[in-house]
Amino acid sequence: MRTDDTRPEEDDRPEEDDLRPEYDDSVLKGGVRGKYLERYRAGTNLALLAPDVRAAFPTDESVNQALRSIMQGQAPC
Repeated sequence: MRTDDTRPEEDDRPEEDDLRPEYDDSVLKGGVRGKYLERYRAGTNLALLAPDVRAAFPTDESVNQALRSIMQGQAPC
């Protein structure tokens, strides 16, 4: 077991092409890194609920109602 944050030594062997023969690699070239990043970030709004909280608020709407009631009781920041 490692006790420090160092990574194990990387293998010095060159990477082999592991693309299966049924895939056409000409179709895979020319991709744009981060093309959908902003769309992903805009649509990702998740919160992990503890099991006891999830039991008390079993639906998205019940969670939203509870949070809205808390928001209405607080003064604006």
